[in-house]
Amino acid sequence: MITNEELMNIAKDVVRNSYSPYSNFPVGAAVLYDNGNIYKGTNVENSSFGLTLCAERNALSTAIAEGEKGNILAIAIYSPKEKMCAPCGACRQWIWEFANNNDIQIILEAHEEGLHITSIKELLPLGFKLR
Repeated sequence: MITNEELMNIAKDVVRNSYSPYSNFPVGAAVLYDNGNIYKGTNVENSSFGLTLCAERNALSTAIAEGEKGNILAIAIYSPKEKMCAPCGACRQWIWEFANNNDIQIILEAHEEGLHITSIKELLPLGFKLR
């Protein structure tokens, strides 16, 4: 099984593909599923800002497009511009939706050396889901 550090390194690698000419704030994400599959995403901006796609949603969309049916275990998020680059509100809701009521790990680069591990239920304690 892949380590948290290895998953973060995948997020660090994919951030090089970011298309962020407007914010100059590249972000990379890597999502790990319980079957060992990993899907990568990076932010893709658009001059019509509302059409911008965050790295986390890009990675989750890739998993869906590839037919992934497993459960998410963790998502690593990285930006070279900011430590503790946490997901935005929209991405938190997306992660909540696809976590299938599991309290998945959110892996961030810590301010000090190492990683900060939190969870989706900590970041979004009352996420919305149609019942």
